[in-house]
Amino acid sequence: MEESNLEKLKKEYNLLQDKYSLIPFKKLNEDFEIEKIAESETDFVLREIRKAISERLFGYLKFIESILNPSNASMLVFAIAKSVGIKEKETLVDLYKKIGKIQVEIIQLELRYSEEKEAEAIKRYFELWDKEIRDIFSNVIESIQKNLDAKV
Repeated sequence: MEESNLEKLKKEYNLLQDKYSLIPFKKLNEDFEIEKIAESETDFVLREIRKAISERLFGYLKFIESILNPSNASMLVFAIAKSVGIKEKETLVDLYKKIGKIQVEIIQLELRYSEEKEAEAIKRYFELWDKEIRDIFSNVIESIQKNLDAKV
């Protein structure tokens, strides 16, 4: 029986996990859907995983930016921006800075490939996500939802 692409990816990742003391595949997959990279062949698994993490974080960055600066945003974003209090805006600015810093670091990573630096970035970005971004962002989103519900 032939092994699936996902199983091959997990095996390759497990080797890299041991080599670089990376986060377990299951945890990264739960938070960043890294299993989608199994659909394409690559010689650079860690780069593809880092890109999956980056894409998720940049999606949040764009969302935060649209709330903080809704100049050409949709009506939904305008409604959300109006519902965000001063404390939440300050929190969003802090998150924006943290994720923006990652974006700049990624440009540097992409200029010169290094498997070791990709591994370090994955660990650092996951730790930042796990310890600083996720819960704070989740709290802001809960506050936005409550404020939107109160206005509807």
